[in-house]
Amino acid sequence: MSRVGKRPISIPDSIQASVEESRIVFKGAKASKELETHGRVKIDLQNKELTFSAVDSTPQSRAFWGTYRALANNIVLGLTSGFSKTLEINGVGYKASVAGKTLELALGFSHPIKYPIPDGIEMSVDKNQLIIKGSDKQQIGQIAAEIREFRPPEPYKGKGIKYIDETIIRKAGKTAKK
Repeated sequence: MSRVGKRPISIPDSIQASVEESRIVFKGAKASKELETHGRVKIDLQNKELTFSAVDSTPQSRAFWGTYRALANNIVLGLTSGFSKTLEINGVGYKASVAGKTLELALGFSHPIKYPIPDGIEMSVDKNQLIIKGSDKQQIGQIAAEIREFRPPEPYKGKGIKYIDETIIRKAGKTAKK
């Protein structure tokens, strides 16, 4: 069983945190985020240290305890250092470019795909790599998954969009009869 909920979160000086009933409000230099707990956990903020505890001893309450602690920690990490995901584009003629608030992808279709970049997200292209940066971990992962879905990697030649740390299991092609 995980013990994530027991660890306190130390809040750096660059972030102000406040507890308002069942909400935690984080204010950083660039943005502010809030986490609504709906009264599922007890929150304690003392001396720039945020601790969570379970409301009762039911398994659901213990699950919320660890979940809300992890969500709060992701908000703190996002406001201090940010998150990023890198996608790799493989294939002849496959390319990406950022034009203003739009990502343009040429992925072998008859038309280019235009993906609007949401507020708070930065995208950059370096050769065949697309780097997505932002302060919300869930949003970064969702955007990366949506872009990957346009042309998932195929197992024969490895063409498509894949995560930089993803390994594609390759299949052997057909063999000719003799």
